[in-house]
Amino acid sequence: MLKLLALAGLGYAGYRYFQTQNRGSHVAFASGQTGTVRDAGPAAMRSTPKSWSKTDEESDQSFPASDPPANY
Repeated sequence: MLKLLALAGLGYAGYRYFQTQNRGSHVAFASGQTGTVRDAGPAAMRSTPKSWSKTDEESDQSFPASDPPANY
């Protein structure tokens, strides 16, 4: 039982450590972007996709809305 508690404490300490290391960097945002919603387009992404179609662009531009693009 003592080993289980020690393992849980170690896991929690590791979790808190990684939480503090990632503070302030959004995964989807390119470097230099701030805010709560990222800009549209592959240039605004941290890692650019291999392929990017017009449909992908329109879907990305309409992200906060609930409606898909008209030509989807």
